[in-house]
Amino acid sequence: MAEIFSRWKTGLARSSKAAFGRLAGLLGATEIAPEIWDDLEALLIQADLGLETTASILEALRLAVRTRGLTRAAELHSVLEVELCRRLDPPPAVQLPDSPTVILLVGVNGSGKTTTCAKLGRRFADEGRSVLLVGADTFRAAAVDQLQVWAGRLDLPVIAGQMGSDPGAVVYDGLQSAIARGCELVLVDTAGRLHTRYNLMEELKKVHRVAGKALPGAPHAVWLVLDATTGQNALVQARAFKEAVGVTGLILAKLDSSARGGMAFAIQSELGLPILFAGLGEKAEDLTPFDPQAFVRGILEV
Repeated sequence: MAEIFSRWKTGLARSSKAAFGRLAGLLGATEIAPEIWDDLEALLIQADLGLETTASILEALRLAVRTRGLTRAAELHSVLEVELCRRLDPPPAVQLPDSPTVILLVGVNGSGKTTTCAKLGRRFADEGRSVLLVGADTFRAAAVDQLQVWAGRLDLPVIAGQMGSDPGAVVYDGLQSAIARGCELVLVDTAGRLHTRYNLMEELKKVHRVAGKALPGAPHAVWLVLDATTGQNALVQARAFKEAVGVTGLILAKLDSSARGGMAFAIQSELGLPILFAGLGEKAEDLTPFDPQAFVRGILEV
């Protein structure tokens, strides 16, 4: 357990400084002064928790002060940790209902989708599952090459389309190959989509439909890869992709960058989507199952 917390604390070092760097000074040894509430509100909003989540947390902190007789600002720190943890659900176990189980990875350009696809493949392969990667990003010139490089590095099989080819056809061929090989899990790397571009989102819906034609019931899950550095814009992206292709889970990439991290609370609060994995570094093993307590303690530098 100590090793898990250490990995999260290291991975979130930049996030904690960017998001909650002023917290230690704010919740020092002084008495709780009236102005602390405005300062806390500003800090939480700047950390991308969103207005509703921030208001809810402040209300809980004020209630704790009244009912428990707290007088020192430092006493609010542990209450804040508890309240933040309460707003994050532990990720559900990843189920593989069919063989093959098909997971569609979606997201905007530059979110870290291709790298995440390969890292997920390695994680599941290490668990003893047979995995096939399908590179259906035929729009970005380097996407297929990037996935193939990662696949070679991590010793994973991959099927990819040519630049400019129909991504739906690539998915269809990939699923047919997975069935023939007896693969347990297929991870499909789709092209990055600007969630504001109607035509691109319609093409993604087509890929989703083609998967179902190639294998009834597919895709069995749709995971949205979010760049954690995008802040509250991630909430807008999550809402758009959920409406378009029925996103079932989230992956927070690049949490080791200068991310503020608070968007995780807003997304769970407003959309109810589980956060499944988090990217805490460049290595394959740095993609780790989401741990709410470790995440909160990491950004609070506990």
